[in-house]
Amino acid sequence: MSKTIRIGGLNQQQTVQLASQSNRHGLITGATGTGKTVTLQILTEGFSRAGVPVFAADVKGDLSGIAAAGGPHSEIDRRVGVIGIDDYQQRPYPTLLWDVFGEHGHPVRTTISEIGPLILSSLLELNDTQNGILYAAFAIADDEGMLLLDLKDLRSLLTWMGDNAKALRTTYGNISTASIGAIQRRLLVLEQQGAENFFGEPALAIADLMQRDFSGQGVVSLLHSEKLLRDSPKLYAAFLLWLLSELFETLPEAGDLEQPKLVLFFDEAHLLFDDMPESLIDKIEQVVRLIRSKAVGVYFVTQNAQDLPESVLGQLGLKIAHAVRAFTPKDQKALRATADSFRNDDKLDVPGLLTELGTGEALVSALDEDGTPRSVCEVLVAPPESQIGPLTEAERRELLERSPIGGRYDTSIDRESAYEVLAARAAAEAREVREAPARAEKPRRRSNRQSIGEAFLKSAARSVGRSLGTRLIRGVLGSLLK
Repeated sequence: MSKTIRIGGLNQQQTVQLASQSNRHGLITGATGTGKTVTLQILTEGFSRAGVPVFAADVKGDLSGIAAAGGPHSEIDRRVGVIGIDDYQQRPYPTLLWDVFGEHGHPVRTTISEIGPLILSSLLELNDTQNGILYAAFAIADDEGMLLLDLKDLRSLLTWMGDNAKALRTTYGNISTASIGAIQRRLLVLEQQGAENFFGEPALAIADLMQRDFSGQGVVSLLHSEKLLRDSPKLYAAFLLWLLSELFETLPEAGDLEQPKLVLFFDEAHLLFDDMPESLIDKIEQVVRLIRSKAVGVYFVTQNAQDLPESVLGQLGLKIAHAVRAFTPKDQKALRATADSFRNDDKLDVPGLLTELGTGEALVSALDEDGTPRSVCEVLVAPPESQIGPLTEAERRELLERSPIGGRYDTSIDRESAYEVLAARAAAEAREVREAPARAEKPRRRSNRQSIGEAFLKSAARSVGRSLGTRLIRGVLGSLLK
């Protein structure tokens, strides 16, 4: 087996050399149980040692072990001896735990306004007509100076739009009440899947994912994704897309640095592209291509290379392939796609090797100092220095209690936004009606035409009243969300 390249177990000079090419992105593939998670773990350790912050989606909870030192094991000792790692030491790495539901880590939130209509439309699986209405809702919120922070803001605005479709038509186009009803139903399903935890404030600050500890090591941020993937895989994909877009829009141009500012590992990467509209896939491809100039590296983790579009696959510098199971025609096609993604100057039987690799073995093609892909070679994966397997619940709680950002995100904030604006305007309208003196004379005839602002006031009471009534009924039934 070739020892030309080792995954893990690199000295400081080799780590820095590889880090300089790490914003060229990468891919980790392999069947279940072949070692993808451990490979992801040792790459994360290497980046952290080099001072590069890492964000990774922890889909099974196993990656949380990176926060604890590894323990003695005969297989680890054997692998260290075979590879020949002289300075192997077991130790923990600085880690922050995150969780959309706030159960296994600090809550992760963003606002409806920040995620935007393109990603939200994909999350809700809207058709073209419904998508147009959603874009109109964002435009109206901007024009009326209202913030869209959480789901109740968007629901209230959509209700008002339905009540005032005629008045809005000349400015924002036709607004179908049937389409608004369909969007409202999708929002209800999304809420039941836990999205009310994700949309709101305080929103995640990108700077909190780009920290170093007191010794200069990059802090590892882990998003606990097990429940998220099980209950709402679309929300998982939407979060990853939002994170990519937010980094691209927020970070300044940096060019080719000695090492990236941040590295992202996206496990279950196929969810980023499955059933996505073409417009959104084009956006993902564009962001992946251009975000390297922001000094951000993106690494996709999935079962086979065919899960990614060719336009994305061609941009990936580091490729690590663990064993592939090829029992069906579809598996054979995926095997060929993975094999064809490698540069193969030595004419290796890549398809054959991919079916014969053992656990902890892989085929690798990395970039050299000039950014040119090296020919594929067979390697051993070094054991991680941190713990293999998840933290216990007690260890998680202790880590959260010691977190440097403890308390920053734990309590949600509900400041004035679209829902509150509607409620205030409705209250003002109701007060004017009560306080207006009775007029004996016949009121002067006025035009039937009304401005958007007038329509807003007239329907605000109905909109907010309907929402409050719904919440009251749910409260009586004992089913109000906390």
